[in-house]
Amino acid sequence: MEIPEAAAPVGSFFPFFLLLACGTLVAALLGAAHRLGLFYQLLHKVDKASVRHGGENVAIVLRAHGVRFVFTLVGGHISPLLVACEKLGIRVVDTRHEVTAVFAADATARLSGTVGVAAVTAGPGLTNTVTAVKNAQMAHSPVLLLGGAASTLLQNRGALQAVDQLSLFRPLCKFCASVRRVRDIVPTLRAAMAAAQSGTPGPVFVELPIDVLYPYFMVQKEMVPAKPPKGLVGRAVSWYLENYLANLFAGAWEPQPEGPLPLDIPQAAPQQVQRCVEILSRAKRPLMVLGSQALLTPTPADKLQAAVETLGVPCFLGGMARGLLGRNHPLHIRQNRSAALKKADVIVLAGTVCDFRLSYGRVFSSSSKIIIINRNREEMLLNSDIFWKPQEAVQGDVGSFVLKLVEGLQGQTWAPDWVEELQEADRQKEQTFREKAAVPVAQHLNPVRVLQLVEETLPDNSILVVDGGDFVGTAAHLVQPRGPLCWLDPGAFGTLGVGAGFALGAKLCRPDAEVWCLFGDGAFGYSLIEFDTFVRHKIPVMALVGNDAGWTQISREQVPCLGSNVACGLAYTDYHKAAMGLGARGLLLSRENEDQVVEVLHNAQQQCRDGHPVVVNILIGRTDFRDGSIAV
Repeated sequence: MEIPEAAAPVGSFFPFFLLLACGTLVAALLGAAHRLGLFYQLLHKVDKASVRHGGENVAIVLRAHGVRFVFTLVGGHISPLLVACEKLGIRVVDTRHEVTAVFAADATARLSGTVGVAAVTAGPGLTNTVTAVKNAQMAHSPVLLLGGAASTLLQNRGALQAVDQLSLFRPLCKFCASVRRVRDIVPTLRAAMAAAQSGTPGPVFVELPIDVLYPYFMVQKEMVPAKPPKGLVGRAVSWYLENYLANLFAGAWEPQPEGPLPLDIPQAAPQQVQRCVEILSRAKRPLMVLGSQALLTPTPADKLQAAVETLGVPCFLGGMARGLLGRNHPLHIRQNRSAALKKADVIVLAGTVCDFRLSYGRVFSSSSKIIIINRNREEMLLNSDIFWKPQEAVQGDVGSFVLKLVEGLQGQTWAPDWVEELQEADRQKEQTFREKAAVPVAQHLNPVRVLQLVEETLPDNSILVVDGGDFVGTAAHLVQPRGPLCWLDPGAFGTLGVGAGFALGAKLCRPDAEVWCLFGDGAFGYSLIEFDTFVRHKIPVMALVGNDAGWTQISREQVPCLGSNVACGLAYTDYHKAAMGLGARGLLLSRENEDQVVEVLHNAQQQCRDGHPVVVNILIGRTDFRDGSIAV
């Protein structure tokens, strides 16, 4: 179909007029929007000349929550918050690996009753922390992980170290958030700190993109071109960036509440407490198993200790509850737990989970009445109605529950023959240990004897950090923590590598305590480089490395079951010399000076007291002490 000639000019010029009209309209809208943006900046007091930055807001909140230490491995994404913390008197402790920073924050949380804080840079800095965050989740440690990130504008655009960090940490953390404006830093961190400590405590993660941490003028320099591009598109882009920047910083320095929000700590219902009192009052052979949850705030450790003593029920202590009753307390039963649980008629599981450590519940007698108390309902009922069934399942704070239990029982006592029976079983087992300590080994030192001497030498003001497999498993039977909150171990996740971070956090929280670290030689490989950290920050801790040149806990089963020692062999490495190369002190214990074990330990103690971190490399042989114990 032919177009009439008269119609041709209309068809030719119509797109031009439409474009001109749209351009005029867009220009008008841009002008109005620009004026609106300026009004928005004025309304929200965007101070373009200010040198203040979002890192200051982070530090203000941390100080208001009583945070004394921030553990880190430095990175450009997070530099402003580290500098701000230093200015406000919060000690910034840098480590040689990000996972150590989170382990140190975890130990700080456990020992101080506050939130432990670690700050790491974006991308690989954060992915390096995943193991430690999972460990904190399983240990119910309130840890705040602060992570840098690519700028809000450049996320999902291929920026340096950019990754979907929230997706990584949502399964591991109780609370995850990405701060998108400077004014949101304070309320987001307050909410995160409260979430970390409320309910069942655990780790939380806050992502801080680089453009919410740096000053306005620096972000503007990177974000907005100095000479805006010409043309309609250029003006539109320039306008968008300026207003994006205005919104990013609007209200950034306006006063906001900084202090802690109220915590939600679950409490046992009075009716349930009363039913538990009635069950326990009829018991003839009661037994209590206390786990780490019993030591959570708000119940002080000394009050819990007094309550357990008043209750008078013999107990096994695990996790952070180790040491609750001190050394050699008559109510603390240390050996033959499975046999004792089979004989008990009422068992109180106070913050203990029926996982592999209790054979998923199969260790209980079908006739036993079981009371379980836990803040987390899912953990509390784990494997129930499969291998065991609780008589009473109480969701609430463990420490508070034990105090109420004591009030309800009003000083009731139980037959002394039950406690005596359990104590006699302990004495028999310990006699077996003494016999094993006297058996010569093929080469080097008998680890059982060495650990017995460690037990005799360990001072009352010590904190024990344990990290390893076979050597540490042996130590758990032989070395007793001296008091409450004096034992830090890998926990249910079985995490090797916790030692240096736990020791770092422990010594900073308790500077007057002697921190003794018991390492297997395999596990020590994760922590060796952190003796550089201890030297630089003047953290005097003592490491005792049980060096049997192998991953012995694995080979003990792998060789007889599968006929190969593949990947299980190590060397009798000179770990003491490696530590000396990092600036620490190093000592060697071997068969050549086996009669001087105590003297060498005292020498290491003195060097720590003089301010030096020390590694004692203890060459040990193989024994059958732990034959039959599980490795998987």
